[in-house]
Amino acid sequence: MTEKNFIPLNIAVLVVSDTRTDADDVSGKTLVDRIMDAGHRVIEKQIVPDNIYQIRASVSHWIADESINVILTTGGTGVTGRDGTPEAIAPLLDKVLDGFGETFRMLSYQEIKTSTIQSRAVAGVANATYLFCLPGSSSACRTAWDNLIKEQLDYRTRPCNLVQLMPRLMEK
Repeated sequence: MTEKNFIPLNIAVLVVSDTRTDADDVSGKTLVDRIMDAGHRVIEKQIVPDNIYQIRASVSHWIADESINVILTTGGTGVTGRDGTPEAIAPLLDKVLDGFGETFRMLSYQEIKTSTIQSRAVAGVANATYLFCLPGSSSACRTAWDNLIKEQLDYRTRPCNLVQLMPRLMEK
């Protein structure tokens, strides 16, 4: 069996929060550190308020940028009145990866029990760009990256991974 080489990806990180700044943003920093430790590149990181139009504007810009392979958002996936990340992202998706949210909540249950039902974590593909919308806690970001996303963004992961599908994402 031939050995596969690691393929570094270009990843953008969006922190959705009405209160966080670069100085106190733990979740975004957690994702950036993990992305870089895995050998990928962080192309850009932004913090936007929990406003569906501002979220959508940032994500749409990145989706249109052919150099960005993956977008990770953190925050805005809960059930309160201001939580709107899934509503902002859903209209942009060409395909939804239902298994991501299901598996994330299964893994999260092991840590936070029934509180996991409050998470509306989602993932999908838009214009050949993978999107992952994660809860705003740094613990949730660690769970999602360490147990789901990291391996799926590693070309060496067997039996299959999301990277190997990238050349075919634009097929009709």
